[in-house]
Amino acid sequence: MGRYHQGSLAVQERVGVRELAEHVGRSISPGIRDVAAAFLALQPHLVVGAADGAGRLWASLLTGAPGFARATGPDRIAVRGGLPDGDPLAGALAADGTRVGTIALDPRTRRRMRLNGTLAATPGGFAVAAEEVFSNCPKYLQKRQPLELVAEGPGVLWRGPALTPGQERAVRAADTFFIATAAGAQGTDASHRGGMPGFVEVLSPTELAWPDYPGNAMFLTLGNLVTDDRAGLLFPHWESGALLQLSGRARTEFGGDGERRVRFTVEAVVEALHPGRLRWSAPEYSPANPPVHRGSTTR
Repeated sequence: MGRYHQGSLAVQERVGVRELAEHVGRSISPGIRDVAAAFLALQPHLVVGAADGAGRLWASLLTGAPGFARATGPDRIAVRGGLPDGDPLAGALAADGTRVGTIALDPRTRRRMRLNGTLAATPGGFAVAAEEVFSNCPKYLQKRQPLELVAEGPGVLWRGPALTPGQERAVRAADTFFIATAAGAQGTDASHRGGMPGFVEVLSPTELAWPDYPGNAMFLTLGNLVTDDRAGLLFPHWESGALLQLSGRARTEFGGDGERRVRFTVEAVVEALHPGRLRWSAPEYSPANPPVHRGSTTR
């Protein structure tokens, strides 16, 4: 199996980065290096992307004391605990064979690691057999410091098919979100998007858009969307620990000047304030964040 499937190859060719992508793709491996294992063991949270029982894609957040997610072999990680009651992926993360994408992101150091593979349920948690492991550059990551772990919380606050006015304001204020995508036999992936507040545009209660900033040239997320338009978004409210999860469909729009823009149609929304959530400081914005421009790519 090659490093990239046809969706990613098509986007790389269209953007003109095929040679660069082939070079960068050499960093993808099924093995967990010692430095990656040490990094994972220090993290207090882990983003997981997967499909629920109805086939909808979601991105969810697990939290725990550092070490709750750790490498247990050269190509396997174990995670203690599970998702809170009511999370859209609670069932999927308890089912053997679920294809998952994970991302461990450390706001303290602007480092991140992605690991994709197949899940196996274990007593008190789950394990993931790694198929793809790689790190990303610190572009568009905001720096934050952890403040406290909040033990109490009401759990799921709201479910619906569209954003409420308050949720629209939260999306407009966001400087970070995570996106889960999939590509059939190639598995599921979870990735990060960051920028200055306002980089995600709310076009309506059921439609969002954001620019696709230059990255590592692999185009794993956009490549997945070529073959499967399902996507799940996770907007964490870092200061309170609240989570806004969206599931829907996404497509990429290519501008004549090389710019790219992703449009997302909302199909389901979950808002929660779970017990055991982690609160973080206000951000120090990434120096790589571009200024926010509206509607610069052809719609």
